[in-house]
Amino acid sequence: MAEEHNEHQLPLEELMKIRRAKLEDLYKQGINPYGERFERTHLAREIIDHFDQLAETETRIAGRIMSFRTHGKASFADLADQSGRIQLYIRVDQVGEAKYEQFCKLDIGDVVAVYGRIFRTRRGEISVEVYDFLMMAKSLRPLPDKWYGLKDVEIRYRQRYLDLIVNPDVRKVFETRSRIIQALRGYLLERGFLEVETPMLNVIAGGATARPFVTYHNALDMDLYMRIAPELYLKRLLVGGFERVFEIGKNFRNEGISTKHNPEFTSVEIYQAYADASDMMKLTEELVAYIAQEVLGTTEVQFGDYTVNLAPPWPRLPMLEAVRQYAGVDLAGLSDAEARAAAREKGLEIDPDASYAQVLEELFDTYVEPNLIQPVFITDYPVEISPLAKRKKDNPQLTERFEPFVVTWEIGNGFSELNDPIDQLDRFRKQVEKRESGDEEAHMMDEDFIVALEYGMPPAGGLGIGIDRLVMLLTNSRSIRDVILFPHMRPKG
Repeated sequence: MAEEHNEHQLPLEELMKIRRAKLEDLYKQGINPYGERFERTHLAREIIDHFDQLAETETRIAGRIMSFRTHGKASFADLADQSGRIQLYIRVDQVGEAKYEQFCKLDIGDVVAVYGRIFRTRRGEISVEVYDFLMMAKSLRPLPDKWYGLKDVEIRYRQRYLDLIVNPDVRKVFETRSRIIQALRGYLLERGFLEVETPMLNVIAGGATARPFVTYHNALDMDLYMRIAPELYLKRLLVGGFERVFEIGKNFRNEGISTKHNPEFTSVEIYQAYADASDMMKLTEELVAYIAQEVLGTTEVQFGDYTVNLAPPWPRLPMLEAVRQYAGVDLAGLSDAEARAAAREKGLEIDPDASYAQVLEELFDTYVEPNLIQPVFITDYPVEISPLAKRKKDNPQLTERFEPFVVTWEIGNGFSELNDPIDQLDRFRKQVEKRESGDEEAHMMDEDFIVALEYGMPPAGGLGIGIDRLVMLLTNSRSIRDVILFPHMRPKG
């Protein structure tokens, strides 16, 4: 009868003592428990997928021992590498008493390199018969119990390396994330966009309305800000003559943490000269659909209870119309006071000094967002909450701005870029007034950006997409922490 390693009946401290004793024993035998370079010939998945061509050939594989079963003078183990798992089979009459005893003293979690023969067992399982093996890394701590896995969410996030070892579905999420970014980059490069890098340490926090992280530069004796968005640098490149640019990178916003927000997150920002918001909406829907098709093989995505169809075209719904449709409130033409009164009639608590635009935003967040399941572009945002977007010709109080929504989330932001330096300067001044009155998320004055605009920036469309939320959508993940390898956590203790 097979005998399995069953360590979890002992306390952790006792288990670690036993493993350290095994470590010392390896040293006494002259065996290096932490091995050197090893050249593999195959990965586990490769052997399984191409068994017909590889059967009875020799192989060199390496990975982590994930299970162990002893049958007297023969033993089985499961070895896991980055591609998957494969069974190991070892016999005492093949490797000798000493080597077999050493193999039987392995612990689950140990990393080994194996020389062997590819074959299929009598029960039909593709395996590697071990001729010899080397220690690559002795595991001094036991892995989580195989029957219960790693269920504690906080431990999973704090010790992501364990999460990746024992939860194959988690590894798949991050493999998918990598493929999403590769597909995104490839799509843009094929369409003539140039990938660039801009500073993450900024003298001025600009490009979005958000509270920045502040740091200090000793040599320059000055405060700097972790960037909240790369927008203003990328638009400087439009002035400089780069007509299609994009950047994939980190942004930092000193805001709350939730299932949809992490203070450090990844975005792609894309700018195209001589384009407008309509062009960028078309780019958005085609890009997202392309990524889904490329990575998942379909534009129909299952998210929770919803089946979401990402195929273009996506409908376009003005913000005012969305509030009228879902909140039953018509704010068109109302004054600030009338807008506040209309919102209070709906039962919302509204600040006595709230502007028309702030009331519209509050109604939208409360009544509209929860209904936006299938992809849709919300358009025509007020100027006050869109300080970098071009005004609409037929209504200068609104802008040519859009946000794509799906499964109730905003996954991006885009607009026809404001390239009028006089209008931009005026809007920056209004933002400075807000900041001086206590709004820490308002834009700072960026005089150099105004100077750049004064040299002439071509009309352009801009787009930012939150990559973390896009990954959440395409992997059916409910929390942003599930798609970030090492999310921010409070210190323990």
